[in-house]
Amino acid sequence: MIILLAVSAVIAAYLLGSINFAVIFTRAYKNTDIREQGSGNAGTTNVMRVGGVVPGLLTFFGDALKGFAACMIGKLIFAHVAEVYDYTVFLPLSGAYICGVFCMFGHICPLFFNFKGGKGVATAVGIFAVCCPIAVIIGLAVFALVTLLSKYVSLGSLTATVVVVVLATVFPLDNTPVIIQVICCLLMALMIFYKHRGNIKRLLSGTERKI
Repeated sequence: MIILLAVSAVIAAYLLGSINFAVIFTRAYKNTDIREQGSGNAGTTNVMRVGGVVPGLLTFFGDALKGFAACMIGKLIFAHVAEVYDYTVFLPLSGAYICGVFCMFGHICPLFFNFKGGKGVATAVGIFAVCCPIAVIIGLAVFALVTLLSKYVSLGSLTATVVVVVLATVFPLDNTPVIIQVICCLLMALMIFYKHRGNIKRLLSGTERKI
């Protein structure tokens, strides 16, 4: 039964990730589906362009909060499971990382919104606020700097993703095996880069939209 707690945490993380605040807030403020407006992405940047600053900020904080909540659930439940099973996969930070991966997958492929979600950057902020706060602080600074200098939000997001993933493996919070952190970080980075594949093509061709 105790193992079911860990499984339940992972399922809860995916369901939390499936709550798409971009769709919710644009429907509330603009009575429209953000996935049919602007770039078609259900994320903060597109919401700001289509709906304005307020729904955009609400989307960002909502997406970050669900990542934070999913990881805290994983951390707490895996800590409880670790009291019974002495396996490194059940260490608290392992639970946070694993639930973070499933939360991001839920954000990108949301069960409640026809599996069409956002790109995962704001959710990653909440995830790494639990898994590696140092990486988040530096990553946000890198995002702001690159975005301001280049005028490309996508470039700032991708650069910050690389920085955060590297730092998260350099500054672990506890004795969780590095391999678990590396695998989870790489999975999240791959999801973000995959969702930005169109942006990457436009960046290379010089047709990406600036701020």
